[in-house]
Amino acid sequence: MKKILLLLVIYLAFISLGLPDSLLGAAWPAMFGDLSVPVDYAGILSMIVAAGTVVSSLFSGKVIDKFGVAPVTTASVLITALALMGYSQSHHFGYLCLLAIPLGLGAGSVDAALNNYVALHYQARHMNWLHSFWGVGAAIGPIIMASHLAKGESWSNGYQTVAWIQIGLVVILLAALPLWVRGKSEKSAHQQAKSPGIISLLTTLPGLKQALLVFFCYGTLETSFGLWGASYLVFERGFEADQAARFVSLYFLGITLGRFFSGFLTSHFSNRQLVYLGQGVIGVGILMLFLPFSATILPGFLLIGLGCAPIFPSLLHETPVNFGKQYSQSIMGMQMASAYVGITLMPFLFGKMAFFTGQGFLLAFLGIFLGLMFLFTKMLNQSAKAR
Repeated sequence: MKKILLLLVIYLAFISLGLPDSLLGAAWPAMFGDLSVPVDYAGILSMIVAAGTVVSSLFSGKVIDKFGVAPVTTASVLITALALMGYSQSHHFGYLCLLAIPLGLGAGSVDAALNNYVALHYQARHMNWLHSFWGVGAAIGPIIMASHLAKGESWSNGYQTVAWIQIGLVVILLAALPLWVRGKSEKSAHQQAKSPGIISLLTTLPGLKQALLVFFCYGTLETSFGLWGASYLVFERGFEADQAARFVSLYFLGITLGRFFSGFLTSHFSNRQLVYLGQGVIGVGILMLFLPFSATILPGFLLIGLGCAPIFPSLLHETPVNFGKQYSQSIMGMQMASAYVGITLMPFLFGKMAFFTGQGFLLAFLGIFLGLMFLFTKMLNQSAKAR
């Protein structure tokens, strides 16, 4: 019973991880004018948050080993809540940049701590459902923001509402502290200490470079569409800001529903089949947005989310098969880092490119990285099959 209750708490914590991830993209069409900055500055905030996530992920092993999973998770959600509350009170871009640092640091620690804990203590299907609950938070965030914008309120109110939800989750995490299993982090630390270096793995394991590129492409695609999808609708398709925010919520809803059902699909399809299936669905979604019909926009956003859903969890779960259990711990971290590099750099780069090309280039940008991801996935699977 304790294990089930704790799993529910972990799911709630992953909701808190998803809530702020989608807020910026939904709010930005209303934010940049108030802040008196160019539209492409959203990429700067996104890059700072993602960079903080990378840093906290890299150091999370030592921090968790010293303090434990439960305290680190609780403290990280609190840090995130305070940063969001700061966002709601700030009307200067420079202050938002400073607050983006703790926002990213808190998110990275939660992500690393809970993914590792679930991998150690729960069955594989719970990994898909865990990421599904991230999608719950990511879908709720734009809905909250859209409701405030539709009432004529400021984007600050949306951030404040999400901050109070995060504080409520902190209270739940504090109450759940006795449920956590202690003493497991030493195993992870021991495994990391015995792991070979990054350079040696890159040179000795066929397919690893392709795997890292697959994660880089996926991180680029998922985050770029989540951040710039609303701006594309506002500037290219003539939507109001609150309408665009609702469509972005459909994208994250697609990720949520897709990961929930992919937990069941793992009994009928292999991880590789689910990855290819997801990539195909993303392609259909992008094609629907290319069509000059308003009726295809809603299913396009939803299909891209559904396509993204199984790719990340399935790739992570396939790691021991691709490279062997003895290397999987090290490669897991490298793959996560590669995804975060894409998350950090590429939405920012697209923002700069869109300044010259316009937001309409978003669909071609997504198509390019989808094609590259498919190519590198095929190369990775061929390498693993040969081995």
